[in-house]
Amino acid sequence: MKTILLLNGPNLNLLGTREPGVYGATTLADVETQFTESAQALGFKAECFQSNHEGALIDQIHAAGQRFATGDLIGAVFNPGAFTHTSVALFDAIQGVKPLPVVEVHISNVHAREAFRHHSYISPAAAGIIVGFGTDGYRMALEALVRRAAAKG
Repeated sequence: MKTILLLNGPNLNLLGTREPGVYGATTLADVETQFTESAQALGFKAECFQSNHEGALIDQIHAAGQRFATGDLIGAVFNPGAFTHTSVALFDAIQGVKPLPVVEVHISNVHAREAFRHHSYISPAAAGIIVGFGTDGYRMALEALVRRAAAKG
């Protein structure tokens, strides 16, 4: 069974308690359970990883690139959190493992928030971007990766 990787960056471990007016009441454990169940319903396995450390996320992206090359992994859904707006290193990691498709996800509409959140270093390397649909964005990204993989045969 092929795998889809879910990556979450800094502070997303605080989902459900951190700014619920912005991020909602859904916890990271809820997101991971929903993601896993959605993947299974579509015939895929999900692997979930969250870190507050940039290097750990880079290591996961590098490994995902290798797994994509072997056919074990169809892509990654990635909410880079605040690293979106600061990390050239994550951009370089995603660029370095092309053609691995990575879908960038944000729970809130970052373009309707503070000006510093309007720029993403990740977006130019991403296969697609989903913002502002709450935690449903994770499922939307997963479904997009599955459709993309099916289209590529």
